[in-house]
Amino acid sequence: MLRRRILQLSAALLPFSLTARATTSIVLSAQDQADIVRIQDYLNGLKTLKAHFLQVAGDGGVSQGTAWLQRPGRMRFQYDPPSPFLLIAAYGVLTFHDSALQQTTNIGLGRTPLGILLAKHVELSGHGVTVTSIQHVPGQIQLTLVRTNSPGDGSLTLIFSDPPLSLRQWTVVDAQRRETHVTLYNIQLGGSFDPQLFEQISPPAAKQG
Repeated sequence: MLRRRILQLSAALLPFSLTARATTSIVLSAQDQADIVRIQDYLNGLKTLKAHFLQVAGDGGVSQGTAWLQRPGRMRFQYDPPSPFLLIAAYGVLTFHDSALQQTTNIGLGRTPLGILLAKHVELSGHGVTVTSIQHVPGQIQLTLVRTNSPGDGSLTLIFSDPPLSLRQWTVVDAQRRETHVTLYNIQLGGSFDPQLFEQISPPAAKQG
């Protein structure tokens, strides 16, 4: 039941399944390749971020709260009441806590879309992650990514304002074609966070993949 609630209410942070399928290849122009390098450099240069977020699930459910990201490997999504949810990434694990049910579950961060953003070094070269689409609209770049070994089971679309390049939104499409949108606003970059923000409810015994 808890895993089902995670899938329904927090799909933007959840794992793609691991069934291998063929990666869809696209032809990248010189400008596309340059923009992918810019995005990769931007993400690798992003060390700390605090923002409010608005999350819209595929069933129309809306929730919001405050997000803290500290690269590499740390994140906290604190949902505003009446939502009982809390998501924390640390120690290579994404921890999901439902205070209403007093239940906690752990998922390997490397199996989640946010694992791409929180990696020590973001690499969009097609080894672990493959770019399947890049779109340019006035003032915006949209980049869609899949796990190279399981492209048919989910995608992550990062949406940046440009110029200047700045992460503003992401969308996850899961294996059942359900979409979840997360929009960041009131973004603050830089600074340091209290380490206790990333202390997990139930610390895992060991890192997971």
